[in-house]
Parts: sequence; C-alpha cells; structure tokens
Amino acid sequence: MNAHEIDYHIYGEEMQFVEIELDPYETVIAEAGSFMMMDDGIELATIFGDGSHKEENTGLWGKVLSAGKRLITGESLFMTAFTHAGAGKKRVSFGAPYPGRIIPLHLDELEGKVICQKDAFLCAAKGVSVGIEFSRRLGRGFFGGEGFIMQKLEGDGLAFLHAGGAIVKKELAIGESLRIDTGCLVAFTRDIDYDIEMIQGVRNVLFGGEGLFYARLQGPGAVWVQSLPFSRLADRVVAASRQYGGKNKGEGSVLGSLGNLLDGDNW
Repeated sequence: MNAHEIDYHIYGEEMQFVEIELDPYETVIAEAGSFMMMDDGIELATIFGDGSHKEENTGLWGKVLSAGKRLITGESLFMTAFTHAGAGKKRVSFGAPYPGRIIPLHLDELEGKVICQKDAFLCAAKGVSVGIEFSRRLGRGFFGGEGFIMQKLEGDGLAFLHAGGAIVKKELAIGESLRIDTGCLVAFTRDIDYDIEMIQGVRNVLFGGEGLFYARLQGPGAVWVQSLPFSRLADRVVAASRQYGGKNKGEGSVLGSLGNLLDGDNW
C-alpha cells in the first residue's frame, strides 16, 4: 500500500466522531476544523493540499496546484496532518460537523477512486489524494446541486466521509439505475454513470414540491445516499425562524399562536 495503514473506531449515534489509532510515524490528514482530541506524542502540522505521496513527488508546484484545486471546491488552502512521533499506539479523534453518520471507505476495495459531494470529506490516511472531479455534462453542472465540480478521493487507503441523517449504500448492477434527489447524493464509485433528469409532467413540476430535477445514477458500482442533506436542514431552520419570528412561548402548548396573542406579543 502507498497510503498509511490506520485503524479506527466510530463512536456515537446522531453526533458521531471517529477515533484513529496510529502506529509510530503513521499520519492522518483532516479538514481544518474537524479536530476533536488527541493523545500526547502526536504532532500537528499544517500542510498545503492533502500531503499525498503523488503530490510530494511533484515538488512545490504540485503542492500549490493541489491547494488551488481545494480553493475551487470551496475548501481551505490548507489541511492538517497528525503524525505519531513517539512509541506505542496513539489516538486522534475527529468530530462530525452536524447530525448524521461517518462513512469509512476502503479505497483499495473500491477500485481506488470515489467521487463525493464537496463538503463530505472528513479525514483520511496519508497517501490518499483529495482532488476535484469536473462534470463534462452541462445538465449535471447546472442542475446537479454540486455544480461542475465535485471532490474525488484516490488511493489505496482509508478515507472517511460525513453525511446527514441516515446513510444507505446501494449496489447497482450493470444497467441498473437509481433516481435520487440531487441533495441526497453523497458519493459514488468510478464506474457509475451520473446524469441529471428533469421531472416529467407539468403538474409534478408546478405542484410536486420536489424541485425540477433529480439525479440518475446507472451501474455498475456503489452509491451512498443520505436522508438529511445539510442544505435541507438549514432551509427548514431558516423557514421556521421566519415563521415564528424567534418567539417560542406558545411552542408545545394547546393555545399555540393564540397564547402569543394573549401574552401581548402580537399587539
């Protein structure tokens, strides 16, 4: 293997975190802001790009190019590397940014490449390359929810994604297809054919409430789907804050809005 061989354990239910176990001189890379805790003897270093072996072989220009690609995906120029510099085994943990599940991916078992939404990556063994995947189809680019750019994870090591709500993995056979809400798509393997289709029927378009497009994925390969995209959660929170105006005195009571009126809030 080119990537470091790390061990891990995932804790929690709704708000999970992953604990990575490192042997001496093993390294795990992570997105800035995902760090939770670590043992003594682990050294932290801020690096350009993802610190993959492929990037290191290209010198300074390769690091700058990798960092620039991360800017395109909306991520920071830098990533954080955690290296066990002592003896024995040490542990470092990374927390999920919102309620959902952490998904471990063994890239060597997935033909060495997985394509995912831009904010799904959490951490990975050093040697895993975190790059960008451009869409070559206009429909997918304009209406796919992720634009023309998604992230790609390449290598033969362990990588961890995070997604909202419950997560399901669907295995698609050759020619088998699956239609998904564009926001619910988390990741898919390299041989999946991904495109965007418009919902049929004028009534469905105008009154269906499900948007105008959905993602169509055709096998062979694996697809990961989330039940609660963060964008959907954020939209509900914003809508609720507008509806109730930050007032919660009537929440959970029989009177509801009438209670607010009697309180004098609406006078």
